[in-house]
Amino acid sequence: MLTTESASHYDNLEKMSVGELLAGINREDKTVPLAVEKALPQIERLVETIAERMRAGGRLFYIGAGTSGRLGILDASECPPTYGVPPGLVVGLIAGGDKAIRTSVEHAEDDPEQAWKDLQQHDINDKDTLVGIAASGRTPYVTGGLQTARAHGLVTGCVVCNTGSPVAAQADYPVEVVVGPEFVTGSTRMKSGTAQKLVLNMITTTVMIRLGRVKGNKMVDMQLSNEKLVNRGVRMVMDELKISETEAAALLQQHGSVRAAIEKVKNG
Repeated sequence: MLTTESASHYDNLEKMSVGELLAGINREDKTVPLAVEKALPQIERLVETIAERMRAGGRLFYIGAGTSGRLGILDASECPPTYGVPPGLVVGLIAGGDKAIRTSVEHAEDDPEQAWKDLQQHDINDKDTLVGIAASGRTPYVTGGLQTARAHGLVTGCVVCNTGSPVAAQADYPVEVVVGPEFVTGSTRMKSGTAQKLVLNMITTTVMIRLGRVKGNKMVDMQLSNEKLVNRGVRMVMDELKISETEAAALLQQHGSVRAAIEKVKNG
């Protein structure tokens, strides 16, 4: 029995009040960060490798199915606006293609050859790093993709929620976050999904910091794509250069990014 499929600590859920249900879910959710903490050494090794390979011109690819695939796509899609990197630097792929982001695609995750076919559309090569995301650690789409990637000389990693899984066996840098039974038995979009999201946050945030995409504690390369972010950018320039809001806004508009505005003034 896989840990992710083991019986919930709770039963007769349909007889519980709303308050009891919420309290139980919250009680289980509190255990997730502690499980992630145990995996920090594994995450560190994976992050160091990704950052090193990106400095050499490599990219990061995620592959997954269902919730896991959607989380990879979410993480990848947030890197360009947050850190100003090209859209193709971090790429998330899901079994079943873009349609599967919103609706389930029957049997899409069961083909062990499809992930490599999907990756070929992005000209993946041995400079890149491939991370498989699978709560069970048994998804054929992910296992097959990692196995073929290794055969082509790529470095591989994974984020799974069971120990000793087939996916981890195909990963040079496995991350195993075992969160225990779900509140609803087998519903891995819950604790397992939360754990995966936390780990993916850690991976790309730390990689981007290591690549110089953060100054102090600020996202100086973020895309100024809406009023909220423009206002945030103005405050960053004000704080860094000790100038008025009007002056900061003018600099930001002129140079197009927080980093460029600050460097222009500081470097003359």
